[in-house]
Amino acid sequence: MPAAHTVEILRVPISRITMDDAVSTIEQWVDEGSSRYVCACDVHSLMKAGSDATHMTALRKADMVTPDGQPIVWTAQLRGINDIARVCGPDLMPRVCNALAHKTRHYFLGGAPGVADELARNLAADNRTLQVVGTDCPPFRDWSAAESRAMIDRIRASGANILWLGLGCPKQERWMLANRSELPGVVMFGVGAAFDFHTNRVQRAPVWMRDRGLEWLHRLISEPQRLWRRYLLLAPHFLFTSCAETIIVRWRARS
Repeated sequence: MPAAHTVEILRVPISRITMDDAVSTIEQWVDEGSSRYVCACDVHSLMKAGSDATHMTALRKADMVTPDGQPIVWTAQLRGINDIARVCGPDLMPRVCNALAHKTRHYFLGGAPGVADELARNLAADNRTLQVVGTDCPPFRDWSAAESRAMIDRIRASGANILWLGLGCPKQERWMLANRSELPGVVMFGVGAAFDFHTNRVQRAPVWMRDRGLEWLHRLISEPQRLWRRYLLLAPHFLFTSCAETIIVRWRARS
């Protein structure tokens, strides 16, 4: 997105969008037959970029970096940015599927064995006009060059113009960065946990917690062994560094 339509938070260009803006832009890309990729960026992804140069490059080269976490929205608002709202992967997926079902063909890549198939069935059950042209649940290990080539060939042969990736961060962002040129006319989305949420493998926080920026707490309680480091170490680090950056940004704007 043009710099005027982003706000940089810890060097990551977060798109200044709402959910409606995101869907409208994606529809435009589909109509153009563009090759694009979208990163849903929460605090974990943003902080990962600070220590992972490839991940930072993937986010900076993305066509849209949605403000997936409410703390990112609050940070932008503290800097006087008001044309922004939370656009998280699990919400963006059904919105795109439903709004653009008449003009899109969807491929689902990622998750544990069987998850992509179940996800496709669930979304198609909600919208019978949704065109699902392929699913793939590759192994969690690193893939060989031959495996990657075969995967790309399957996606191209399917005729998909929307590709959903649930490979986890930062693998899905690296994959999109590396393979955008291999998939002409495809809009790719890195949505991670959306695969597990929409197949009920992970219970999502209730709406009242999401609206108050407490989804992280629900996820921590649900998966403490896997997520404690992310929320108890990375989140305070984000709070400190983003607040310090915000103070500097506001001071410069006044001087």
